[in-house]
Amino acid sequence: MSGLLTAIGMMSGTSMDGVDAAIIETDGETINALGPTRFRDYSVPERDVISAAMDYATQSDPAKNNWRDNPVILDATKTVTCAHLEAIESILQENNLNRSNIDLIGFHGQTILHRPDLSITVQLGDAQDIADKSGIRTVYDMRQADMAAGGQGAPLAPVYHRALVESAHFRKPVAVLNIGGITNVTWIGEDDAMKAFDTGPGNVLLDEWMKAKTGLAMDLDGAAAKRGKANTPILNLLLENPYYSQDPPKSVDRQDFSTNAVDGLSTEDGAATLTSLTAASIAIAADLFPDPVEDWIVTGGGALNPTLLAEMQKRLAGNVIAAPAIGWSDTFIEAQAFGYMAVRSVKGLPLTFPGTTGVPTPLTGGVVATPVRR
Repeated sequence: MSGLLTAIGMMSGTSMDGVDAAIIETDGETINALGPTRFRDYSVPERDVISAAMDYATQSDPAKNNWRDNPVILDATKTVTCAHLEAIESILQENNLNRSNIDLIGFHGQTILHRPDLSITVQLGDAQDIADKSGIRTVYDMRQADMAAGGQGAPLAPVYHRALVESAHFRKPVAVLNIGGITNVTWIGEDDAMKAFDTGPGNVLLDEWMKAKTGLAMDLDGAAAKRGKANTPILNLLLENPYYSQDPPKSVDRQDFSTNAVDGLSTEDGAATLTSLTAASIAIAADLFPDPVEDWIVTGGGALNPTLLAEMQKRLAGNVIAAPAIGWSDTFIEAQAFGYMAVRSVKGLPLTFPGTTGVPTPLTGGVVATPVRR
């Protein structure tokens, strides 16, 4: 297969805020055009359903084959699938696009469990149902082949980060940070070599803290953290987690971290401490790069938090640059990445690499659900 393909990439992250959809035109190597984007948020009841599934998955034995048939998991799967179908319909209607304009859907699904130590990763969503109801071939399960071959199954976006850096002609080495629920970083060298891994929590602990303390979904603009003061002893205690200094390849599950250590702090001081934790864990990650970088390009929800960006700039050597400052999306890069990877998947191009997930050799992945004509 050759030539350009148009894909809708879809992502629902560990923050469980909703579904990102983004249209991309690519040949699987270069980025020809970035199209419209759409966010479909999860309602509070939908988040509750997904959270219940995450709790069930965490407490269950993932080795048992029948645990996914539990009603809690089935209900969440239906919820995730319906939300993605609504996002697809919206992005098409709002931009006067026909289904015939789209070649592929790159569907990630909603992660509820990621245990690379057991070679298990679970993303909810019915890809075949999405393919049938949208009428568009849907590429899914992009992590499974990597994990079966001994990789971490994460992060997956580095190959897209590399394509973005190439299209922008950025000087190298350069680091691309995606601060979503979990933070991952991609180091890209002068010879296009990549080293990538999860650095630790991104927004997930701060979001959880703010919801528990204020009922708000996030620390908007980092306002609470800016008013507070990080508790240094607690921060140092949190940074004793051996994961931070562990050599890559490595990846984490959202359940690997908690807010318990900051429970006795005020809302503002807790927010400041958790914001500092994200920045400090990123600074530790810089010591794991083959060579230092001059520029850190920040994507994801973290790019919208000026308090976090300022804390990072204090701790990192080099320039901290929010993605919109160079014309990149702050919140839709992962969705774009899954559209890009869907095209690479159907062309048999590698999605993961020894330097990104620890897989022994560059490896393609993904499964294609073809619409059943009725």
